[in-house]
Amino acid sequence: MTIDKSKIRNKLSIKKLYTTAVDASAVSALMDAAGVAFNPIACVNWAEYPYKPEVKFRAAHTSNAILLHYQVTEASVRAVALADDGKVWEDACVEFFLSPEGNDFYYNFECNCAAKLLLHGGPAGGERPTASEEVLKSVKRWASLGTEPFEERVGECTWEVALVIPTSAIFRHSIDSLNGKVMRANFYKCGDLLQTPHFLSWSPIDLPQPKFHCPEFFGEIKFE
Repeated sequence: MTIDKSKIRNKLSIKKLYTTAVDASAVSALMDAAGVAFNPIACVNWAEYPYKPEVKFRAAHTSNAILLHYQVTEASVRAVALADDGKVWEDACVEFFLSPEGNDFYYNFECNCAAKLLLHGGPAGGERPTASEEVLKSVKRWASLGTEPFEERVGECTWEVALVIPTSAIFRHSIDSLNGKVMRANFYKCGDLLQTPHFLSWSPIDLPQPKFHCPEFFGEIKFE
């Protein structure tokens, strides 16, 4: 697939933080101190799924790791996936899809509200193997609701997750440094089996049915 760069909708500059060995629980405070701003995940791309919880994210990097922080307020939460590599998209879930070369080869980092992670990498429509247990464990995570699974809790809830994604977790590429790199990405919020299913994106998607695996609609991110 050839990506039409004219379709790039959103662009984001990823601030560099001059720190090392970041723990996921410290991501929010580090970003606060550095003045890293939030960005909304607010595109309702499919009219049959109009529900729009309040979702925002912010991103930074440390040359060898991507730092992500999500904040969500929604009508119910669910974290049924028991472990990594489960069906986290059926839970209250936030996602980060990344194409290092700006083409159709991308990685999907999907994390539910209890910090369970799914990660595959490969070309759209091709072989997209799951990350190894070692790679999954290398992605540090923090969740405000804790890490134990739970059935759906109905009632407004605000929750947060933070991730520290080392460049080694982009496991089918070899990236020595993020400095100055320009990549393509999208950020998502979903909850396929929540009482009110929804499918929100940062960069808009022009497809007839809900689909996040569409690198042709990724936005552009530039690492300082």
